[in-house]
Amino acid sequence: MSPESVSPPELPVVWRPKKGRIVAYGFAALIMLGALSLAIYLPAPFTLADKIAMVVLGVMIAGVLHLLGRCRVEADERGITVVNPLRVHRYEWPEVLGVTLAQSEPWAKIDFADGATIGAVGLQGSEKDRTVRQVRELSALIRERGEAEETR
Repeated sequence: MSPESVSPPELPVVWRPKKGRIVAYGFAALIMLGALSLAIYLPAPFTLADKIAMVVLGVMIAGVLHLLGRCRVEADERGITVVNPLRVHRYEWPEVLGVTLAQSEPWAKIDFADGATIGAVGLQGSEKDRTVRQVRELSALIRERGEAEETR
């Protein structure tokens, strides 16, 4: 299937990794369960402050894992939103030039009219065929909506 033969999906659409979310939120749940268990069952030399610190540490680690699990790329009528672990980028369709996924790259990269290129962590290279399909769908949307009109 060639990239040009993929038709754009209906909007709004959200692309997100499947395995990465399962791993991130699965580990977050395990860490929170472990931290709560330790807080409940720690023996007598440990104080209430130690138990609270254990739960707080679990919450902090789960928070970092949430930042990894929330990654996604959203497309709507106005443009795309790229949600990465620490930043959320919003672009209108005319600003978006293209999307690429190199074979050895961990995630896709999106190019913009201002010369910027950002990694889209929500399009994970490790999910091979699924991500190739997602990149082709986004590329079809960019071809349909992202072409800025030239002024002469």
